[in-house]
Amino acid sequence: MAKYLVTGGAGFIGTNLVKELLSQNHNVVVLDNYSDGKKEDRIQTGATYIEGDIRNIDDLNKAMQGIDGVFHMAALPRVSYSVEYPEETHEVNVNGTLNTLLSARNNGVKRVVFSSSSSAYGDQPKEVYPFKEDTIIKKPIAPYALHKFIGEHYCRLFSELYNLETVSLIYFNVYGPYADPNGAYPFVTAKFLQQKKRGEPMTICGDGEYYRDYIHVSDVVDANILAMTKDTVGKGETINIGNNNVHSVNNIVKIIGGESVHIDSRLGDMRFTQADITKAKALLGWKPTISLEEGIEILKKEEEIK
Repeated sequence: MAKYLVTGGAGFIGTNLVKELLSQNHNVVVLDNYSDGKKEDRIQTGATYIEGDIRNIDDLNKAMQGIDGVFHMAALPRVSYSVEYPEETHEVNVNGTLNTLLSARNNGVKRVVFSSSSSAYGDQPKEVYPFKEDTIIKKPIAPYALHKFIGEHYCRLFSELYNLETVSLIYFNVYGPYADPNGAYPFVTAKFLQQKKRGEPMTICGDGEYYRDYIHVSDVVDANILAMTKDTVGKGETINIGNNNVHSVNNIVKIIGGESVHIDSRLGDMRFTQADITKAKALLGWKPTISLEEGIEILKKEEEIK
């Protein structure tokens, strides 16, 4: 049994991770500022919650006491929001990440697992699909993507310079329970299911030919725990976490079934992402277990129960 800190532990992925860590009898501390306004829906019995902000080093130091490992998930994750508010998102996503690493180092934490994003790859030529972590020159096309790219390198440097064990997990498009239906493309399944339940047409940005590699949040949680506990990693590695299988937004509509309508496209959206997960299999012994079709069926049943 270990004591873990989850920054952003009241968010979408963080809540799922906290639930799993508690089920494994770990001590869990959550640091969150509840910026998405969903505090009541996310609190898990058995975890210790500290309301604070990763931009405040004192809040981080308070949360780091006696911590063995940090899952750093706190962020302002919306691509379009970062385009509109680059300064605010930089403060959270870059300065907040640096603060987290500094606090972890100064408080004797062993390892930090950083939540990165496939958006950091940027738009790439088709000949490099699927994306491999160590062979592509990343070209972020939105501030949020750049922030995550910087975070990956900060993690690497803290391993190389300060002997803080770090691993950066590059999430592709995560979906599942607790996803925000009002979020960006990574949460498109939640938005579409909510719209269908309300009897509304599913709203597709642009032409809908945006291809994504969708990964269920339970698989992402498993990857995080492996990245925290495996002795094969901890030297600043970057590791893709995806399904190595792509679907267009239009195809998501077909899988869910129902009416749809096209609206304006958005700045900063990549056309195509696909994960090469060879490294995750080799270093973590991880592979996805839930296909998109299976995951959507699970979510449909959950929506029917609500």
